[in-house]
Amino acid sequence: MEGGNQTIVSEFILLGLTDDPKLKILLLWLLLLVYIITLMGNIGIIVLTATNSHLQTPMYFFLSNLSFSDLCYSSAITPNTLHHFLAERKSISFIGCATQMYFFVAFVTTESFLLGVMAYDRYVAICNPLLYPVIMNKRVCNQLAAGAYVGGLLESCIQTGCTFHLVFCRSNVINHFFCDIPPLIHLSCTDITINVIVIFIVGGIPTLICFFTIIISYTYILSTILRIHSANGRCKAFNTCISHFTCVTILYGTVIFMYFRPNSSSYALDQDQVASVFYSVVIPMLNPLIYSLRNKEVINTLKNVIGKNKVCLQSQ
Repeated sequence: MEGGNQTIVSEFILLGLTDDPKLKILLLWLLLLVYIITLMGNIGIIVLTATNSHLQTPMYFFLSNLSFSDLCYSSAITPNTLHHFLAERKSISFIGCATQMYFFVAFVTTESFLLGVMAYDRYVAICNPLLYPVIMNKRVCNQLAAGAYVGGLLESCIQTGCTFHLVFCRSNVINHFFCDIPPLIHLSCTDITINVIVIFIVGGIPTLICFFTIIISYTYILSTILRIHSANGRCKAFNTCISHFTCVTILYGTVIFMYFRPNSSSYALDQDQVASVFYSVVIPMLNPLIYSLRNKEVINTLKNVIGKNKVCLQSQ
C-alpha cells in the first residue's frame, strides 16, 4: 500500500545472526540445545516447587515465577529464530513482530521486577528472621508476584504501543534476529523523540528502582552476615543469597554492557547482537542451572524424585 512517497510496512525482514551457511548450521544446533535445556530446567523447577512440600516457601515460590518468566520470554524469541535459520525468507508479519516484542518486553520486565522482589525476600529472611513468616505471608507473596506481572504487562503495552504507533517507511529490514525496540524505532521516518523519552521513563526508571532495591537489600544483608559470630552461620546465610546474586549480576551486567558504553556503528551493532543472544537465549537457560547447582534443597529434592522413580520402575 502506498500513500504519496511513503510505503506502509506490512511485514519486516529479519537479517538474523549470520549469512554464513556453515555458521548457520552450527548456531541452529547450538540454540536448539540451549532451548531444550531451558525448557527442561525451567519446567523442572516449576514442577519441583509445585509438588514438593519442602519447597513450599516464599523463596521457591518466587523462583518458580522466575522460571515461568524465563520460559515465556525465551519462547517468544528462540523458536522463531530457529525457524529463520532454515527459512529462505526471514520475514515476520507486522502483527507477529508486535506480538513478539510485547511478550518479550513483558516477561523480561517481569523478571527484573521479580529479581527485585527476591532481593527483598532475602533481606527479610536474613535481617528479620523472626518476623519473616509474618512479613512474607502467602497473601503478600501473591501480591508481590502479581505486581511484578502487572508491571511487566503494563510497561510492555506502553513500549510496544509507542513503537508500533510510528510510521515505518525508510525500510522494513531489521538488522537483528528478533523484533527489539532499538532497531525498530530507527526504521521510522517520523520523530522518535517521544519514544526515547518513553524508553527512559517507562523502561529506565522502574529498572533503576529494582536495581537500587537489590543494591540496598544486599548492603543490609552483607552487614547482617558480617555481624554473625559463627563461621557456619555466615556461610549458611551467604549460601541462601549467592544464587540470586549470581542471576542479578549476569542480567544487569549484560544490560550495563549494552547501554553504558561508547556507541560506534557496525561494531556496536555486532556487540548488541551478541549481548541480545545472551540475555534472550542464554540467561533463561542459566538461571535454573545456577539455582539447581548452588542449592542443596533443590538437589536433594531432585535426587529423591529420581530415587522414587527408580524404585517404581524396578517394582514394575
